[in-house]
Amino acid sequence: MEHSGHGMNMDLPPFTLGRGLELSVEPFFLTGCILALALYGYGVVRLRRRGDGWPVSRIVFFTVGVLSIALVMCTKLNDYGMVMFSVHMVQHMVISMLSPILLLLGAPVTLALRALPPAGRGRTGPRELLLKLLHSRYMKIITHPVFTIPLFIASLYALYFTPVFDFLMGSKPGHIGMMVHFLAVGLVFFWPIMGVDPGPHRPGYVMRMLELFAGMPFHAFFGIALMMASTPMVKTYENPPASLGIDALSDQNWAGGIAWAFSEIPSVLVLIALVYQWYNSEQRAARRSDRAADRDGDKELAAYNAYLASLQARGQ
Repeated sequence: MEHSGHGMNMDLPPFTLGRGLELSVEPFFLTGCILALALYGYGVVRLRRRGDGWPVSRIVFFTVGVLSIALVMCTKLNDYGMVMFSVHMVQHMVISMLSPILLLLGAPVTLALRALPPAGRGRTGPRELLLKLLHSRYMKIITHPVFTIPLFIASLYALYFTPVFDFLMGSKPGHIGMMVHFLAVGLVFFWPIMGVDPGPHRPGYVMRMLELFAGMPFHAFFGIALMMASTPMVKTYENPPASLGIDALSDQNWAGGIAWAFSEIPSVLVLIALVYQWYNSEQRAARRSDRAADRDGDKELAAYNAYLASLQARGQ
C-alpha cells in the first residue's frame, strides 16, 4: 500500500523512539548535510593552515546543527512523519527552529568571508559575489522583520490550515521542498536576531529580543489550536494506517502539544546567546575605553575633573 505518491510503504509498525531513529536515508538531505560539513571543514582547515584561529565552539555548533537535520530527515522519523502528524511536527520544529539557531551560531558566513581568497583588483570571485549578495537590496528585504515575522507566521497557519500542505505532501519533491522551506525560513528569521554573521539588518540587542518574542507566541497559539480542535484539521493525517494503532485526533493533539512546547526551546537558546553576546560586547567596549585612556593619559577624565573644579570655583 502506497502513501500519497511517495512510493513509501504505509504498513509501518507502531512508533517507538528506537524505530524512529533507525537509518532511512533521504538522498537529497544526506548529500546536503555531507556537503555542508565538507565545505565548513575546508574553510576551517584553510584558516588553520595560514595561522588563523577559529573557535572550537563554532565548529561544534555548526556540526550539531547539520546532524540535527540529518537526524530528522535521514532516519525513519522521516518515514513516520509521512503518516503521523506528531512525528512530522517534531521534524518541522527541529528543522525550522533548532537547526537554524545551531547553524547560525557556527557563523558559516563569517567563515566563508575569512576563508575565501580575494579575487584581485577589478575581478569578481566567490568572496566578492558573497559580499555583493550580503549588501544587496534583496537581502535587506528578506532579513527585515517586516518580512521575516509574517513569513515565519505564515509558514504555520497558511500552510497547515489550507490545502497547500496536502498538495506538497502528495509528492516527494513537494515534501522535500517544504522541508527546505522550513529550514530557509528559520535561517532568515533567526539570522538578524542571532547577530553572529554580518548582514544588512543588524538591530540592537533589545530590538533583537523584541523580534524574537514577536514571532514565538504564534507557535504557541498554533499548537493550542491543534490541541483544542475536535476534528482532524489536516487531510493528510486524517486516516492513519491501521498498523500504527493510533487515533488521528489523539495524534493531532500530540502534534499541537509538540508545537506549543517547542516554542519555548529556541526562545531560551537565543536569549542565552544574546545575553552572552551583549556581555562580550560591553566587555570589549570597556577594554577599548581602557586602552584609549592609557594612550591619552585619560584626558576625558581629566577634562571632566577640570569641569567640576570650574563649577566649584564659580560657586565660591
